[in-house]
Amino acid sequence: MDDLDEHLLARLRENARAPVAELARALGLSRTTVQSRLAKLERSGVIAGYAVRLSERHEAARVHAFIMLTVEPKQAAAVTAALKRMPGVRRLQSVSGPFDMVATVDAPSVAEMDALIDEIGELPGVERTNSSIVLSTKFDR
Repeated sequence: MDDLDEHLLARLRENARAPVAELARALGLSRTTVQSRLAKLERSGVIAGYAVRLSERHEAARVHAFIMLTVEPKQAAAVTAALKRMPGVRRLQSVSGPFDMVATVDAPSVAEMDALIDEIGELPGVERTNSSIVLSTKFDR
């Protein structure tokens, strides 16, 4: 990957449905070059797929949080599997520091977020949680 591929990926993060002609104009390249680079990025696995990005208006109506989890020894796989089945858990990351994992979650209301946090805290293998509610998003790539 070179700088041009990085710029192409940045444009796709902004709008994955952007027409190839629009991407080519923005990058100062021919359509053929952009199509070739996209195909190469897809074949090599850099681009694994294209996803739906919800509007800021829709996202602003939801409650978002980061839940830091401390997990009992040798329970990470079971906790991961349980969290994967919860639709409100959008992302789970293993981290270094005082916590073992960070879950990015969202819910339609504060009451439902409270219930989700309780549900996560009650999972077998979860020792402790610490939650931070997102107040605003400054930007999202």
